[in-house]
Amino acid sequence: MHVKIRILLVIFILLFLGLTARLAYWQVIRGADLSQKAQGQYDSSTVTSAPRGNILAPDGSFWVLRNNVWQITANPKLIKDSPEKIAERVSHFLVEKPDDVASVSAEVFRINSLLSKKNVSWVSIAQKVSDGIKKNIQAMGITGLDFIQQEGRFYPEASSAAQLLGFVGKDEAGENVGYFGIEGYYNLPLSGKPGFVAQEKDAKGIPILLGGSKQVTAINGVDLTVSVDKRIQIVAEKKLEEGIAKYGAIGGTVTIMNPHTGEILAMVGSPSFDPDKYQKYGNDYFRNPVISDSFEPGSTFKVVVMASGIDMGAITPETKCDICAGPLNVDGYQIKTWNNEYRDGSTMTDVLVHSDNVGMSFVGQKMGADGLYDYLQKFGFGSLTGIDLQGEAAPALRKRGTWSNVDLDTTTFGQGIAVTAIQMVRAVSVIANGGYLPTPHVVTKIQGDGWQEKIDPPAPIRIISQKAAEETAEMMVAAANIGEAKWTKIPGFTVAAKTGTAQIPVAGHYDPTNTNHSFIGFAPVKNPKFVMMVTLHSPTQSPWAAETAAPLWYSIARDLFPYMGVQPD
Repeated sequence: MHVKIRILLVIFILLFLGLTARLAYWQVIRGADLSQKAQGQYDSSTVTSAPRGNILAPDGSFWVLRNNVWQITANPKLIKDSPEKIAERVSHFLVEKPDDVASVSAEVFRINSLLSKKNVSWVSIAQKVSDGIKKNIQAMGITGLDFIQQEGRFYPEASSAAQLLGFVGKDEAGENVGYFGIEGYYNLPLSGKPGFVAQEKDAKGIPILLGGSKQVTAINGVDLTVSVDKRIQIVAEKKLEEGIAKYGAIGGTVTIMNPHTGEILAMVGSPSFDPDKYQKYGNDYFRNPVISDSFEPGSTFKVVVMASGIDMGAITPETKCDICAGPLNVDGYQIKTWNNEYRDGSTMTDVLVHSDNVGMSFVGQKMGADGLYDYLQKFGFGSLTGIDLQGEAAPALRKRGTWSNVDLDTTTFGQGIAVTAIQMVRAVSVIANGGYLPTPHVVTKIQGDGWQEKIDPPAPIRIISQKAAEETAEMMVAAANIGEAKWTKIPGFTVAAKTGTAQIPVAGHYDPTNTNHSFIGFAPVKNPKFVMMVTLHSPTQSPWAAETAAPLWYSIARDLFPYMGVQPD
């Protein structure tokens, strides 16, 4: 009997010790973890989204507007009708061209394949569907379909200014992110800050009134007002496409800027893309060629070198060239004029009017390599302009002190140096505004709920004298009036401008049959309202910018003059 009691006692002691050890394990070792799991059974938390900001034009109309779109999902296990029949009914609303039999058939096949997956409980049928399409599909009353609200972007002007605006896509986590242009550069302020709501609920999911709760309010994305004028932008786009077709070019750009403030009035690159269907395009279409693509500027660069030489005191507009009687031999290379015509004793104004490469070499020799390098740096070449767009590039300058005689001479007429269109517009703005280097910018104002703030770029800095700027401007007037593009000017209006025709470097040499054309100028000459640069890539109808880029520039200017209040002389 005593033996049985002892056995039972030992069993009870072992059970007690085991229970104690188990309780200690739960309360001490696993206590924090179990407490967290228990908390999770009655705590509920939700992340609240922050609406993305809009992008507005100067007149208050929208360039980009947030809107509500829908994701269409389905639970194949709940589908009652034939998946193929449902696919046939829905597909017509989800294709761009409902009359295109091939497109509809492909969409029917895709949706039927998704709905036929009976081993899954969720599939995505379509993304970013408009309210109208959602209502039409919802009206069919198809069991198993569901609609999840999403935030989308609406572009009232369709593909206009697409490269400048950028687009909103998804990152690796599936979150909305701005890419390229304004959307990329200002992604953080446009995105806002998500909120958070945490609340205690009972086992049935009903909120506990006396339970604890935490809430962080979402901060909406700000709205941006930009300087890009819709009318100017659309005119520039239309004219550029007409010019590309007329002159057989493969692409081109138009950049229009206020030379005093640096505000971008229009910026066009072609070919471009539709931001509402960005998935159908590649990165080459997203790149903004005005700020991302480099090229040799050719003779448009001569005005920058002339302004530098005048400011330095190396030349004046009346200085005569004593090496312009014929071709110039430099270290085994021969520098010629574009038309093999030479004018002994040409003034610097004559050199610019006739776009004389030998005369420009004369200017470079007067300045010296280091002197020219220092001025090019002042004009912003070799550096980013600081424009508030994602994707800007800055071709490097050849290092100071390493320039050969040939490097010096060819740089003076825009060969052997790479620039971007925005750098050229900024540099010529210095001549237009009296000697100040502005910072190009697009966004002029940020505004939120009940507040707004004006965005002021860095103040322009003087880099050349007013006298040098004014004298160079008058030389550009002469180039526009009596230079090779004189035939295309608008009677009654005086502009300061210069053509540029540049061969395209390929594999260490220049393609003799392929050129880039450009024309840059400003108006009116006194107190200019805009600087505009037009470029055409590889036009085939003429080898000279005076017959392609120049008439295109004046075609755009003809519409700008009355709209911007530029009066005839």
